Parts: sequence; structure tokens; C-alpha cells
Amino acid sequence: MWREIDIIVNSAATTKFDERYDIALAVNSFGAKHVAEFAVRCANIKMLLHISTAYVCGNMTGIIREKTFNMGETLNGSGVLDMNEEKLLVEELMMELREMNASEREITIALKNLGLQRARLHGWPNTYTLTKAMGEMILWHHCNQNTPLAFIRPTVITSTYREPFAGWMEDSSFRTIDSIAINYGRGRLKFFLGNPDTIIDTIPVDMVVNAIIVAIAVHANKPNSNKIYQVGSSRKHPLTYLDITDIAWSYFRDSPWIDENGEPVQVHKIGIMESMASFRKHLRRYILLTKVLKVASSMFGGRLQGLHADLHKKVNAAVRLAELYEPYAFFKGIFDDTNTEALRATISDNGVNLERVFYFDPRCIDWEDYFKRIHFPGLVDAFNRK
Repeated sequence: MWREIDIIVNSAATTKFDERYDIALAVNSFGAKHVAEFAVRCANIKMLLHISTAYVCGNMTGIIREKTFNMGETLNGSGVLDMNEEKLLVEELMMELREMNASEREITIALKNLGLQRARLHGWPNTYTLTKAMGEMILWHHCNQNTPLAFIRPTVITSTYREPFAGWMEDSSFRTIDSIAINYGRGRLKFFLGNPDTIIDTIPVDMVVNAIIVAIAVHANKPNSNKIYQVGSSRKHPLTYLDITDIAWSYFRDSPWIDENGEPVQVHKIGIMESMASFRKHLRRYILLTKVLKVASSMFGGRLQGLHADLHKKVNAAVRLAELYEPYAFFKGIFDDTNTEALRATISDNGVNLERVFYFDPRCIDWEDYFKRIHFPGLVDAFNRK
């Protein structure tokens, strides 16, 4: 393989915000390290392209530049970030848990919590963005002088705009705006946490793929041409949370979800809670109800125990999800795409305009038309196929 491979595209990642720290480190950070070490050994390597995420920026505000991380850099200046030390922390915790004869569930919870603690200590909101940032650092460190390197940092990826057909998506899992839309359409989500004016930066997946193809063509076999490309829409064609909730209400009102009984689900405009304080206030009634059910179940047992356990689980899940998504629900950054704009310009070089083939300019998207005619129908279809 090392004699034959000339282009490497590294897209392997675990994208769970609260992934077990050992898994996230192994895949997102050390996985990138192994790819870099392999790339520099390849005899005919022309370039390595790494797919990261725009949200390695953490909670930065304002215009977020297409810039690299220095090795060991943290977002809040908390100290030096060392991947090997992070791995050692995981190993020490695992040893302690095994000595305590912890169950698999207890181990998973402890490792998830460790990842979130380490991320927040250094200024990242979650395990995913921390470990992806470390992956970038190690790639830049290993390849900067030896192998042409490009990073693609997409924002929130949605279904295809055009190819292979409009609305295509992987239907194995649904996250971020997709899980919100599904629960809203099914009548299970009445309120949403977020600032109505927050920009939700989305980009269709085929536009990301086109950016990757063009970046490979531009950088292959060109040392010292290394670049970071943020592929998104917030700077050129922004969409707000208020926009997307209005579009979702309009779509599911006119094309209601059909429930298990074959009946259309009626939806109302979603309520937006504009702060964590209002979210916690909303939850108080449910927390109080869990306490009442706990007392009642201890007295009467039976079905009340099940009701208490179920409600307690749902409240805890809602709190955890709100905490995980809070940084994005109130995100105040706009992703600079200067490098990406220059990349788009290369499509028209030499008098040949290939923009219709390798399109990735978000300004061509009519967001309302895209979500109502393409994305939401594709999402419903993908969910029903699961």
C-alpha cells in the first residue's frame, strides 16, 4: 500500500458530543496520528486531506478565521494540551474502575464524564470538538513539512442539495437539527432551547464533497500549499433558528407526520426558550412531579414505580441534552470562508467554468425551498426506513 497510495482522505471520526473519552481519543486524535505517520511513509504521496469540523473553535465569537492550532494549544490558555497525558488519564481511570469492579455501564458513564470535564477544562464545550482539535494539531505537526495537507472544516452537514439526488442522507442516525425536526414533526417537542437570532450554519453534504474534490485537485503534489477550508453558510448566506423553526412549522403543518395509527400529527409553532434559566424553570414542574411520584411509589409501589423511573430518566436526559447543545443554541460565531471562496474561484480558472459540476457556494440555496421540498421530505423518508 505505501508504494501505491498517492492521495489520502481521512474522514474517520466518532461525532458524539459526549462519546467515551477513550473511544474519542482513539478515533479522533490518535487515529489522525496513525494516518499522518502512514502518510509520511508513503513513497508517492501527493497530499493528505483531513475532514475536521468548524466547531473546533469551541465558543469563540465574532468572525472565526481559517487558522491552524499550534501543538498543545488550548482555547482558554489553561496550559499545554498533551495527547499522551490525556491517554494516561484514561488508563488511570480505567484501572481504578476495574479495581472497584465497576460495571460496563458505570465505566461508560465515568469515561463520558471524564471527556466532558477535560474538554471544558481547556475551553472546548464537548469531547468531540476537543478530540477533533487534537487530531488537527497532530496532523499539522507531522505533515506540515513533508506532505501537502488540507483541512476541510464543514459546519452542520445536511442532506444533499442535488447529487446523487436531492435529499439523500445516511439514515443510520439523526443528530442536531434532524433529531429536533423529527421529534417536532412527531408531536414530541413543544419547546426548543435557543436564541431566535442565533445563526445555524448548515451546508448540504454534496457541497462538502465538491469542496473536497476541488481541494484535492488544487493541493495535490504542491508542497507548502497547506490550507484550512471552512465550508459553511453563516458568512455568505445565514439562516437563523427563528427561520428554521418557522420553516419546520410550515412544512409539518401542510405535510403532517403520519403516526403509528395512520393519523396525521397536528403541530403548533414551537416555543423558544431563550435562556437556560427559562429552560430550568420549565423543567421545575416535571422535577416536582418526579419527587411526588417517588414518595407515592415508595408508599404504594406497583405502576407508580415505573412511572417515576420513566419520568426521572426523561428529565435527566433533557437536562443533559440541553447542556450539550447549549453552546450551539446560543452560538455567536460566523465562520470566515476566505480560503474557501478562493477555492471556489479556481473552478473557473483557465477559461473553463465548472461551477455547475463542482458547486459549493451556499448562496445558490433558497433555504425555505431546500428544507420544505428537499431536506424535510428526505428526513421523514429516512426515518420511516429505519
